[in-house]
Amino acid sequence: MFHIIRHHPLRLLTQTSLSSTCLKLMLSRPDAFVQIWKSWFSSHPLVGNKNIILMGPPGAGKTTVGRIVGQKLDCPVIDIDDDVLETTWNMSVSEKLQDVGSEQFLEEEGKALLKFSASGSVVSLTGSNPMHAAGMQHVKTNGIVVYLDVPMAVIMSRLQSMKVDRIVGQSPGVSLKDILQFRKQFYKRWHDIRVLCGGDIAAEVVAEKVLDAVKRYQNSELETFISTRSGRSERSMDKDSDKYFSDVITEGLAPDGGLFVPERGLPKFTAGEWQSLIEATYIERAQVILERCIHPADIPASKLAEIIETAYGENFTCSKIAPVRHLAGNQFLLELFHGPTASFKDFALQLVPHMFAYCIPRSCNYLVLVATSGDTGSAVLDGFSRLHDTDKERIAVMNFFPEDGVSPIQKSQMIGCQKENAWSVGVKSDFDFCQTAIKQIFTNSGYTGFLTVEYGTALAAANSINWARLLPQVVYHASAYLDLVHQGIVPSGSPVDVCIPTGNFGNILAALYAKMMGVPIRKCICASNENNVLTDFIRTGVYDLRERKLIPTSSPAVDILKSSNLERYLYMIANEDGQLVTQLYNQLENQGHFQLGKDLLGKLQQDLVAGWCSEEDCLAAIHSVYSTTGYILDTHTAVAKVVADRLQDRSCPIIISSTAHYSKFAPAILRALRIAEINQNPVSQLHLLSSYSPLPPVHWGLLETLKKRGNEDHQVCAADLSVLMSHIETLIQSHFM
Repeated sequence: MFHIIRHHPLRLLTQTSLSSTCLKLMLSRPDAFVQIWKSWFSSHPLVGNKNIILMGPPGAGKTTVGRIVGQKLDCPVIDIDDDVLETTWNMSVSEKLQDVGSEQFLEEEGKALLKFSASGSVVSLTGSNPMHAAGMQHVKTNGIVVYLDVPMAVIMSRLQSMKVDRIVGQSPGVSLKDILQFRKQFYKRWHDIRVLCGGDIAAEVVAEKVLDAVKRYQNSELETFISTRSGRSERSMDKDSDKYFSDVITEGLAPDGGLFVPERGLPKFTAGEWQSLIEATYIERAQVILERCIHPADIPASKLAEIIETAYGENFTCSKIAPVRHLAGNQFLLELFHGPTASFKDFALQLVPHMFAYCIPRSCNYLVLVATSGDTGSAVLDGFSRLHDTDKERIAVMNFFPEDGVSPIQKSQMIGCQKENAWSVGVKSDFDFCQTAIKQIFTNSGYTGFLTVEYGTALAAANSINWARLLPQVVYHASAYLDLVHQGIVPSGSPVDVCIPTGNFGNILAALYAKMMGVPIRKCICASNENNVLTDFIRTGVYDLRERKLIPTSSPAVDILKSSNLERYLYMIANEDGQLVTQLYNQLENQGHFQLGKDLLGKLQQDLVAGWCSEEDCLAAIHSVYSTTGYILDTHTAVAKVVADRLQDRSCPIIISSTAHYSKFAPAILRALRIAEINQNPVSQLHLLSSYSPLPPVHWGLLETLKKRGNEDHQVCAADLSVLMSHIETLIQSHFM
């Protein structure tokens, strides 16, 4: 496999960081923190003597914060309004605006900015500077642009108290709020760093957050990834092999067979920072959260914004992207099926392909391998088929699925989603075989080395073993909570429970990560179908695959016995003890079982409770909910509904993840609704469901995909690792050679 070296200037220019002692002092002694910052910046000056450039709407506090930052760093402070514009024009900014009007003002302001020159200073921009592209491009070349992101309601309140009723760009019929909303696109375009500023946050605190954000920006060396099976001594000794986000998104599985996790954990958001996102759109929330999880040395903020807009802007049928709907009592549904392939997998797999294409070397070809229990396959194929043509020439996808272990519509969807760079292969086995085979292929250095040398092609993974798959899922769990706060269902800071149909443990792990980041999730309820190995494990601490056989059910996405992402969670609660994780998973591989110690089980049970649902109860729940509400649950959501009914204590709201649209499982839904005659044609089944005027409506995007399925052919192979490897080599030869 190719080893990627990203020669980003931030990584070349910064090799050391503040010690952990300094970080503790920052929290306990602010005076010491100031001295530490001065000392640190004296030995680690602003990159190339660049400026710290503060940007944000009028009322964001740029001038005040700039003065405090300058004082802390003992460096010059420049206010563009006072020190540049008014000096250049020999009149106040308000007089100039009144004199020339908004359009000409922006041009004059931009010209002044183009003549501006400074280094090693703190610069406070005007609220309208970012609207002049040439001027911003000029100042950005010698500066780190920090966006003071203040909630709209706070800005409006501040401007009102300052008696500001007109700003640049305002005209008759255009409100102040409209102008502020319009300007957001420019702030998003130009910033390198975002600092979230809540309503009551003091300027001194904002200044410290600015300094902390600049430190993070300069020290990308801190944001490394490690394997869940690496020992502490290995991490400290082998710094030359550090992995960053741009490495792990392409490599997928760690060389030792473990899974990549961030060495320093996930970022924490304060209660005030979450509060500032309550009024934000889904796309805005996604950008804020992902910016904190992905260092700009890997994907700059402006590029990340472009990727998020591409992924969620037009590809989802609901403008809210992931709406929360009241079901009954204290139960709410998080609808995760409005993407192009009608499952929660779209949230990651409309996003990850574009991240992947940005991070890989331009000179390399990549074959992305994926194993699916149903929904992942079509989502991966659809996501990678939406890349630019030049990217599709160097990136291809091969999807392995259990030939007889997915629903008829899922199978038709995977076949129909095949494109010039995306293929599906049915395997005469179950999902666990497909997933295990891919892991074995990735850890076979002889085979991967052969593909690299012989064909110039590296392998990558798109399953949830890939770290990048998990981050977009963290976003929708956080967003669901914020929506309940916004709707007045729960006060900000009060807890909720979540219930998630769980197979490979990725979705519920993302909820646990959201909890770590500060979302007040109390309990995560793990819902299984008759393949209830996770239920037994969470209740007893014993993970036992001996004598277990996979039971095909009507909820195939959770027909899984080996839950890959459980390894990441065990690593987390085991205090990052990679040796213990290695021991557990070696025992699972060799003996078919392992058992947690009492202390570890106690930690697990503080986060998780679990239950399972029979096929009979699943179908009964679909019928019952439809009879009482007119709403149709898919089979996986019904599993979660049954388990939530049994395990919730009704002391707080519970969010049930609705992970797929019922249209994907039409035969089971029609049986649940007690419709006797079921046509075998998937399109006819969806039309029949539509005749019932259900909530939500039939997924028409899925229906259109089935109507124009294109190539009905797909390859089918035996459950043999060497056969899968042969298929991979054949595809590489046909696509890349």
